[in-house]
Amino acid sequence: MLHIIFFEPEIPGNSGAAIRLSACTGSMLHLVEPLGFDMDDAKLRRAGLDYHDLAHVQIHPDLDSALAAVPGRIWAFTGHGSRMYTDVSYQDGDGLLFGRESVGLSAEAMEHPRVEDLVRIHMLDGVRSLNLANSASIALYEAWRQIGFPEGN
Repeated sequence: MLHIIFFEPEIPGNSGAAIRLSACTGSMLHLVEPLGFDMDDAKLRRAGLDYHDLAHVQIHPDLDSALAAVPGRIWAFTGHGSRMYTDVSYQDGDGLLFGRESVGLSAEAMEHPRVEDLVRIHMLDGVRSLNLANSASIALYEAWRQIGFPEGN
């Protein structure tokens, strides 16, 4: 199983989309508090559609507890990384760590001892970032492809 980790997400629609992503890929979604929304938020429910019962979601009080729940390596996605996400050899059990929508990952998160490397997603120069849920989808599908789409059809 692959793991998606949202560090202190702020926008319910992105986490809702990640819930749907988890359900569709069999991945585990880890949400690290504080969350910028209530888990009963209508926007979160709407973005996740009827996939909430099919998804694997864990809420953690802090980054350490979230990373402790991930058995594999942790890849931190940030514009500060120089390694491209397509240059990583992902393995089953790996975790893909993403930061807040407004500011990305904190220095503390990027420097966490569990973080294997900082990786980035290709973009044109002059733009700040992709949408959080879109970034998670891009990275997760590349990792899932590399491990052979287990249980996928």
